[in-house]
Amino acid sequence: MPSPLFADRPAQQPEPGAVDALISQTRRLRGELVAVRRDAVVDDDDPQQRWQRALCDLAVSQLDDLGAHLGQLRAGVPEQTAPEPLDSDEGPETAPDTGLATDPGTAYGEIPPTRTGSLLSRVGSAEWNLLTDEVSWSEELFQIFGRTRESGPMSLDEMPTMVFAEDQPLLQSLVTDCLIDGKPIDGEFRIVRTDGRVRTVHMTGEPVLDADGCTASMWAVLRDVSELRRSQRAVRESRDTLERSRHIEQTERRVAVELQEAVLPPWRGSLRFAHDGPAPLDVAAHYLPAASTGLIGGDWYDALALPDGDALLTVGDLTGHGVAATSSMAMLLGALRGMAVAGIRPAALMGHLNQLLDTSVQPALGSAMCCRYDPVAQTLTWAQAGHPAPLLFRDGTGHLLRRPEGVLLGATTGAVYGEAETRLLPGDLLVLHTDGLTRGSGTGDDTGARRLLALGPRLTGARDAQEGVRAVVEEFGEEQREDDACVMVVRVGR
Repeated sequence: MPSPLFADRPAQQPEPGAVDALISQTRRLRGELVAVRRDAVVDDDDPQQRWQRALCDLAVSQLDDLGAHLGQLRAGVPEQTAPEPLDSDEGPETAPDTGLATDPGTAYGEIPPTRTGSLLSRVGSAEWNLLTDEVSWSEELFQIFGRTRESGPMSLDEMPTMVFAEDQPLLQSLVTDCLIDGKPIDGEFRIVRTDGRVRTVHMTGEPVLDADGCTASMWAVLRDVSELRRSQRAVRESRDTLERSRHIEQTERRVAVELQEAVLPPWRGSLRFAHDGPAPLDVAAHYLPAASTGLIGGDWYDALALPDGDALLTVGDLTGHGVAATSSMAMLLGALRGMAVAGIRPAALMGHLNQLLDTSVQPALGSAMCCRYDPVAQTLTWAQAGHPAPLLFRDGTGHLLRRPEGVLLGATTGAVYGEAETRLLPGDLLVLHTDGLTRGSGTGDDTGARRLLALGPRLTGARDAQEGVRAVVEEFGEEQREDDACVMVVRVGR
């Protein structure tokens, strides 16, 4: 509170209309912010949402303080009754929807009656007269320090006794600079109230000079900012948690991408092999990441020339994302390649993969399709485990191949898988894909499959497999997929 000794600084009272306008704006802004805070769905496990909630709480708390101070500015400090100590270290009474200080019966701009933990009890003022040793404290300051009126206000020499030992040098420096060098006070320190509770106090003030320019007294405004600092701490800690979480996600994504690139076939464009047969294959594939997550999934594709001249064609998908899914995919794909090279046929191979996942230390489910192409007999032998069937395009039209029996990998112990055989003709084109490519809105939604079949004329007219992949990616690549996907196009040579 400014001292009357400030003869050269006449007090300027704000116009009531201007203050009322500010109060109305503050009240309206707080109402909108509380509505946002109340309607927000917060997942305590999500650091992004915890950080946003902490920011909202802090903003509402500051608007509460601003509204009370504007009301005090408009109406002046009200008559005070006997001081009431703060009830708890947690500060003001909290409301369920915001967790912040509120008084249902008091609008912004109105001075509420003094009550425990009220906003006005957070701000007090004091003046120390150096000529008469007289000390004047406001009622609010007694509440902040938890000091009874009968104990009287404290002198500047007594103040440090209630201040944290670590903060006492700061208070001493602030007071010394003010009294000797005439510098204004602006600092923060912690106090231990008479009831043992710790509060954080922000102190601002300046010296009052006499006619000769000497310091006659010092006045200060002290504000209890414990709740504000607690909210700021929550925001800071939530932000740090969010940044750590983002760093972990970025690191995991980088590792998953590197692992995926190390495992999936290194070829780009078309892969041609099985040239010794009458109908060699032209193969191209593409990986499409999910739009809803930054993490890499467990989808794979592979094409491999086998020792006996056959060709291995496979696509698959493991549940999950990130390093765990990618490492499991690497294990499964490695086992699949090894068994195919050893001559194990598709149906038996699916059974071994199922056993591998069923006994893995990292349980997972997966769908897969394994095809073995004989370029001499021009036959495709294949088995599947809960996977979409290949699409065969011939003469401008396409259809789904009939699937043999086969449950998801890892779903049950001792599963037996069926096997199917299809003869391929020169010029035929196969599309193998994971279900993330064509998945619709739910079970039984075949919209994606029908869109893929509608590409028949364009696919069969493609010059090579790579052009066929581009056609599929142009149709499905820009969609907001919930899961990643792989597509492989296989073209039988003429």
